[in-house]
Amino acid sequence: MQDAATDTGPRVAAPRRALASWVMFDWAAQPYYTLVVTFLFAPYFANAVAANPAQGQALWGYAAAAAGVIIAIGSPFLGAVADGRGRRKPWMALFSVLFVAGLATLWLAVPGASTTTVALVLIAFVLATAMAEFTTVFTNSIMPSLVPHDQLGRLSGTGWAVGYAGGLVSLALVAGLIVPDPVTGKTLLGLDPLLPLDTATREGDRLVGPFAAIWYALFMIPFFLFVPDPKRPAGAASDRPALAELWETIRSLPSNRDMLLFLVARMIYSDGLSAIFAFGGIYGAAVFGWGALELGLFGIVLTIAGVFGALIGGVLDDRVGSKTVIILSLLLLLVGALGILSVDAGHVLFVSEVAPKVTGSEPFSSAGERVFLAFAVLVGLVAAPVQAASRALLARLAPREKMTQYFGLFAFSGKVTAFMAPLLVAVVTQATDSQRIGMASIAVFLVVGLILMIPVRAR
Repeated sequence: MQDAATDTGPRVAAPRRALASWVMFDWAAQPYYTLVVTFLFAPYFANAVAANPAQGQALWGYAAAAAGVIIAIGSPFLGAVADGRGRRKPWMALFSVLFVAGLATLWLAVPGASTTTVALVLIAFVLATAMAEFTTVFTNSIMPSLVPHDQLGRLSGTGWAVGYAGGLVSLALVAGLIVPDPVTGKTLLGLDPLLPLDTATREGDRLVGPFAAIWYALFMIPFFLFVPDPKRPAGAASDRPALAELWETIRSLPSNRDMLLFLVARMIYSDGLSAIFAFGGIYGAAVFGWGALELGLFGIVLTIAGVFGALIGGVLDDRVGSKTVIILSLLLLLVGALGILSVDAGHVLFVSEVAPKVTGSEPFSSAGERVFLAFAVLVGLVAAPVQAASRALLARLAPREKMTQYFGLFAFSGKVTAFMAPLLVAVVTQATDSQRIGMASIAVFLVVGLILMIPVRAR
């Protein structure tokens, strides 16, 4: 077995406060993804800020695509620059300030905003998205300097678990205590908002951006105070331009067989994983007629499963290896995805008949819903380990002096083909007029990623 890294990392772990502060990055950043990108602000923008929902969804999609392009192009280059200078935290401070500024600007998104304001809000969203990912590249590259290589899995998995928990807590606080329904004036828990917010101008929804900004700024303080900035390895200094260094790294990838196979495999299976989460709720809503309550509970259950999955996967990572965890997770993802697809309104496991859901019944009261939920929980349990183990494996394979460059390429691999799985689902669904067959096409990405992972040699 071989490892492409030229350095085995520190002999002992960094002080506990440094490890806890590094983990807090995931806690600090996750509310942006949970509150802004997924559950609250994005739907609000599409339905209330833009001229109409269709236009809003299109504008948001274009902005997300633009951010993806910036991330894919910028991450490897910035990684090369940082590796040449030998320090990460000054870059992180810059990106964090821009991230917070982008989030705070979302407050301007009043209902029926002018064209200029809509454009400004979308630019702020692009800025926040790019800065969040750039900061993640640098945070990930610090990870191998904090613990020995045989503890990377546990640290990475703990980070993912804490991130899931941060998203869940922030969602409970904002949706349950702060953001009111524009019709009833009550929060999701049926309470009066803690803050006197104007429902006419949707201040509750607009507050999501500043809330995520304040949350991030507050919980990143320990990171900047206690996480040591890795020193540049001796002999790693170079007077060559960053672009030349990056190009040399890219050109050397074919000779670094394991790293190349892993990056390509990760690029493909991460597309499939993202598509499962993007379309799983849509499929459940179509089969069972789920509304906002069921979808919200569905998201909470999967998030809790992700917390436990990340913690368990991190321990397994250090015991059996990142590659083994990734392969087992992909196999279980295939089982979970197949199980989800085996459920329709009157059947489970494709052939077993069950009573369909009664209209107006309690959430998850039918047998089909419970089987669907069980397979979805399986997906939630293994989704976090495959992502955490991927981060740990990259840290084990990359040479220390080019760690940030490789994490930049890692970010690139997660963005450059992100459109492929949703596109294939859309094309197959339209061609067959079947949501089930369209969803089944996601398995192609998981299978191909699994096959490419098998020959990767990793310690």
